[in-house]
Amino acid sequence: MQEKIFDCVILGGGPAGLSAALYLRRANLNCAIVDKSALGGTPTNYCEIENYLGFGKVSGFELCEKFEEHVDNFDVQKYPYEEIESADLISPVKKIQTKENVFLARTVIIATGAKPKKLNIKGESENIGKGVSYCAVCDGAFYKDKTVCVIGGGNSALEEALYLTKFAKKVYIVHRRNKFRADEIIQKRVFENEKIELLLEYIPVEIIASNKVEKISLQNVQTSKIKDYKTDGVFPYIGLEPNVELFSGQIEEDKNGFILTDSAMKTNIDGVYAVGDVRNTPLRQVITAVSDGAIAAVEVSKYLMDIKEAVRN
Repeated sequence: MQEKIFDCVILGGGPAGLSAALYLRRANLNCAIVDKSALGGTPTNYCEIENYLGFGKVSGFELCEKFEEHVDNFDVQKYPYEEIESADLISPVKKIQTKENVFLARTVIIATGAKPKKLNIKGESENIGKGVSYCAVCDGAFYKDKTVCVIGGGNSALEEALYLTKFAKKVYIVHRRNKFRADEIIQKRVFENEKIELLLEYIPVEIIASNKVEKISLQNVQTSKIKDYKTDGVFPYIGLEPNVELFSGQIEEDKNGFILTDSAMKTNIDGVYAVGDVRNTPLRQVITAVSDGAIAAVEVSKYLMDIKEAVRN
């Protein structure tokens, strides 16, 4: 196991982490990106992004590939596929340990993102990969000419439902309320798509399967009556929960577990910043994640400069 010393260690290589790395290197700071998977983050699974300024319509993979190519021009040290085993954020010199390396730095930027919330109903966990999926782009092609069910009412749910219509013959959208939270332009596309059937004011109570998903039981929130619908796949998009397990007990979180920061991305710990979907932000989009990363990097630069000046004095 090798010890590696940096000015800043960035935990997570999605848009927020890549943006932070770019700004840190432009400030001539030595930084590393550590990620348990390939760089790019969750947006690499988005079939299409049309609200990232300057790009029109672009696939999530292509956009994140552009981000990484840009960062590579500045010789950022990258450590993909390194699972973090422990993180000491409290000490003046932070210590991040993986199976392969120990990373030491005065500052850490947490950009670990968030994962889809589970429905927490009977038949969900045991049927992941057998009809339950949290990624339409990854698994949509398996449902050619089949029926699928998307759970949720936000942008992600509706966008994934629209994507699934490329393969499935029928797509149910199940939402507990009588109207959606998604952007109006996305709602319009959903309403106009003949393959989509809306099941509003319903909640899922059970996924029924033998060797694979066969039905979903839905309960009407008004009448409490339960009805089964035949489906080959269930795609939950009911929100996100932050990837903060490594930091629990060290860092302040809101009631939903997202890391609390100020407008400069600072956490309650000196030298530790949080950016992107993992923090308590009012908007979780690629463009805001990139902005968060830039802000945090500038703040890291100021923080390290203050430490150097204090040592001189």
